[in-house]
Amino acid sequence: MLKQTPYILYSDGEGNIFEDTSMLVTGRSGWDAWPVEADEWIELPEGGNLYELPGRRGIGINATTGDMQLCDKGWAVAAFIPPAHTGFYLAAYETMPDAPTLPLFCYTAVGWLDGKFYVPATRIESDIRQECAGFDANKVKQGVKQLTEAYPHNRLVQHLAENCALTYECPAARNYFMGRWECPIPSSPACNANCVGCISFQPEEESIVSTQDRLRFKPTAQEIVEYTVPHLETAPYPIVSFGQGCEGEPLLMWETIRESIIEIRKHTPKGSININTNGSKPAAVRALCEAGLNSIRVSLNSAQEKYYTPYYRPNNYTFEDIIESLKVVHEFGGWTSINYFVFPGMTDSADEYEALRKLIRETGLNMIQWRNFNIDPDWYLGKLNITETGECLGVKQLQELIHEEFPDVKFGYFNPPMERIKGDYLSDFAH
Repeated sequence: MLKQTPYILYSDGEGNIFEDTSMLVTGRSGWDAWPVEADEWIELPEGGNLYELPGRRGIGINATTGDMQLCDKGWAVAAFIPPAHTGFYLAAYETMPDAPTLPLFCYTAVGWLDGKFYVPATRIESDIRQECAGFDANKVKQGVKQLTEAYPHNRLVQHLAENCALTYECPAARNYFMGRWECPIPSSPACNANCVGCISFQPEEESIVSTQDRLRFKPTAQEIVEYTVPHLETAPYPIVSFGQGCEGEPLLMWETIRESIIEIRKHTPKGSININTNGSKPAAVRALCEAGLNSIRVSLNSAQEKYYTPYYRPNNYTFEDIIESLKVVHEFGGWTSINYFVFPGMTDSADEYEALRKLIRETGLNMIQWRNFNIDPDWYLGKLNITETGECLGVKQLQELIHEEFPDVKFGYFNPPMERIKGDYLSDFAH
C-alpha cells in the first residue's frame, strides 16, 4: 500500500508530461473531485497509456495547505487502463469553455510517485487474453496470411483480417489469427439502438467521431460456420462470440445466427457459443437457446431504466426486454453476464446499487463484467441531463458489497470459456 497520495500530472500541450510535487492528485466521482484512499492505488498496468486532456485543468490538493486547487501549469492528464482492470475514479479536472469533446476512451485518474505512475483501480480479471505482452505482430500477420488463403471467399475472415486485426488491432481478432481463445463473429450491419457513445456509428453533426467503421454486409451462415468450426476444434479454451464493437445488433440477424449454431453443433460439440448483445429480443434469444447458445452478455450503462433509455435510445424495445432475455438464458441453464459500463459517481450511487441488486435477484445473473466506460465524462452527464449523482458508495466498496451479498456472482472482464463455466472458475482460462 502507498504511504502517501501520488502527485498530480500535467501536460505541456507538446506531448510531454510532468509531475507537480506541490500538489497531490484527486479522483473524480460524478461531477466532484475527491481525495483517493491509499489502498485504492495500483501501479499503472502494462499496456496502459497516458492522455493529455486539452482545455482542461487538473484538480489537485495543495500538499502544504490541504486545500483543493487547479493545476494551471498545463493541461490535465488521464490514464487509459488496459482490459482486465476496472478504475475506481475518473481524472478530476475543470473544463474550460472552449475545450473539445474527448474521444471515446476511458479517462482514469493517474498520479506519479517515486518514479512510477499510479492509478486508482483493481485487476478484476485473471484471464490474460488481451494482455499486450501476449500479442506477437508477426504471428498475427502470419495467421492472417494463412487463414485468408485458407478461406479466400469468406468475407468475414477478410473483414476480421483487414479491418479488425491489421487496422484496429482488435485483441479478439488478433487472438483469432493467433489460433487461440475467443473468436469474434461480426454478424449485423444494422442496429436497433442509437447509443450516445457508439464506437462504430456517430451522426455527422455530433462533436465526436466513431473509433471504427461498422460491418457493411450481412454474412451468411455458411461463412460463419466455415471458419468457426475449425477454431472450436483446435483453439485452447475456445469461444465463438456473435456481437462485436465493429457491428450493429446481432439479434437483428437471429435467423442467420440460429442456422449457424445448429450447423456448428452438427460438426463439433467443443467450446462455447456466446452472444454479446443489447438483449432487445427475448423471443429471438429463446430461439437461439433452443438451437444451442451457451452464454449471453448484455451491455448496460445502468441497471436503472431512467438512465438506460436516454443512453441507448432504443428502437422498438424496452428495458424490460433486456431483463427478460437474461431470464430466458438462465431458464435454459446458460451463462448470463452483463457488460457493465463503470462510471464512478453513477455506477456506485446508492440508487444504482439497489437497482443492480434487484437485477441480480430477478435474473439469477452469473457474472458482472466490470468494464470501464469509454466516454467523455462531461459529455455523457450532459447528454443525460445529470446535474446531481446523489450519495455514492465508491466503486471499490460497491464491488465488495455485491460480492458479500451474492458470492456466487462472478466478477471479471471477459466471456468465460466452457471449461471455466463448467469447471474451476479460478483456474480454467487463458493464463
